[in-house]
Amino acid sequence: MTVKGVNALRAADVVVVPVMDTGERGRAEATVLHYVPQERIVRVVFALNERSDRARREAAWDAAGERVAALLRAHGTVAFATIGDPNVYSTFTYLAHTIARLVPGTEVATVPGITAMQDLAARSGAVLTEGTEPLTLVPVTAGAAVLKDALNGPGTVVAYKFGRLAEDVAAALRETGRLDDAVWGSALGLDGEDIRPAAELDGGPLPYLSTLIAPARRDGSRGGKL
Repeated sequence: MTVKGVNALRAADVVVVPVMDTGERGRAEATVLHYVPQERIVRVVFALNERSDRARREAAWDAAGERVAALLRAHGTVAFATIGDPNVYSTFTYLAHTIARLVPGTEVATVPGITAMQDLAARSGAVLTEGTEPLTLVPVTAGAAVLKDALNGPGTVVAYKFGRLAEDVAAALRETGRLDDAVWGSALGLDGEDIRPAAELDGGPLPYLSTLIAPARRDGSRGGKL
């Protein structure tokens, strides 16, 4: 958590945390509990584990929006906690879209978070960008072909959401010659943290919240991409 993020949580009347419909405590809630007392936290169900039934997802987002809208009307200031950054593949964007419709005039402000790619880069020593190098972020749920196109490009590639497609990711890295320098990480900052070279992965399923960094091809010279 950033200092600004902690201050925003503590200043809010209510802090909403997203939970799956199975009810277990998520990472967002576990983190918030370090800074905010349980009685100020409201758990709101999102269909975070739903990958195929769009109608069910939409219904869950609508229900979550109605719940948060009621909290806004009753309390005035509501914070929503999410892992990573609220503007990078976050459930927050669906909630904000719904609230804009249900409670017109609501002021929405986001606090920048620390993304998985930043965390993995820091923990592994991988350099995300130098000089004029581009940085491409790919959700592998968009398809292995999208990832392969990015890996064939000139810059660093970061892959998210590929736990069930780990074999496809490994194949794309091999085919594009990007396997040796790539690094993989999961459960960053938690007890089960696992960080290792992508070459050590055997292609078996990985946690959904896995992150891969394939650094740009570099010649080893200082400032070579300026």
